[in-house]
Amino acid sequence: MLRALGLGDLLAGVPALRAVRRGFPGHEVVLAAPRSLADVVAAVDAVDTLLPASAPGRAVPVRLAWPGPPPEAAVDLHGRGPSSHLLLERTRPGRLLAFAHPGTPHVEGPAWTADEHERERWCRLLEWYGVPADPGDLRLPPPRDRSPAPGAVVVHPGADAAARRWPPERYAQVVRELRRRGHRVVLTGGPGEDRLLARVAGPAGLGGRDVLAGGLPYGRLAALCAGAAAVVSGDTGIAHVAVAYGAPSVTLFGPVPPRLWGPPPGTRHVALWHPGPPGDPHGGEPDPRLLRIGPDEVLAALLPHLEVLRT
Repeated sequence: MLRALGLGDLLAGVPALRAVRRGFPGHEVVLAAPRSLADVVAAVDAVDTLLPASAPGRAVPVRLAWPGPPPEAAVDLHGRGPSSHLLLERTRPGRLLAFAHPGTPHVEGPAWTADEHERERWCRLLEWYGVPADPGDLRLPPPRDRSPAPGAVVVHPGADAAARRWPPERYAQVVRELRRRGHRVVLTGGPGEDRLLARVAGPAGLGGRDVLAGGLPYGRLAALCAGAAAVVSGDTGIAHVAVAYGAPSVTLFGPVPPRLWGPPPGTRHVALWHPGPPGDPHGGEPDPRLLRIGPDEVLAALLPHLEVLRT
């Protein structure tokens, strides 16, 4: 299976990964994905072997270091093709499960639909090939690590593109109000986001053990989310971690609507979004739709979760 993308992409693909596991009993299931996601892959109960594969900018890898004989099946969970199709075909699979594309007319598969939720897209692909798949099969087993801040509200202001980063001063407003109401708040960030965390922590009066800088290893991040009172973030990987471990979440969407990447429906997960034309999720400035979300709106979505926990 090829899904050489990021953390959120991998977790959104869990229902498809599990469907492949069930659909090919007794087979070794190999996932071509970035080496940096090894701990995440190990937490997903659907993969036997990680085949390291990645490329800058979410592109299709140039090659796969496939060491084995031709696989019985190759599954393209990376994109619509044709580059990803051709990459997998170099392993000489018995059959290729992929979406149809004019650039590879010999590949028979369902049509690609742009306006479709990511989880549902890959499950639909597998269903077309006769492999039953459930888009709601998202939850992961409880993490083995202990939470570094059990019961805290986790606030994650970062994202890998500025288009999906809500302004740090607005996060600081939310954190200040939560602390005023007696809630513990911890900040998390990815590698290279320590300065961003400081721009939230300083005005919010946070410091010490409540600022988890430097980028947490996946085991600690998973434990933190699993034990959190709630997780607040933009449309980025940690939002998918919260869903995977059942933590209440409030996710702020901007360039991409939640109907494409948002959490499953239900009261535990709130997706905030102001409708408008789609934007560039990899843009260099905060998306205008994201900026329409105010701190009061975030608090109104978040506080009911916290009140339920208190009672």
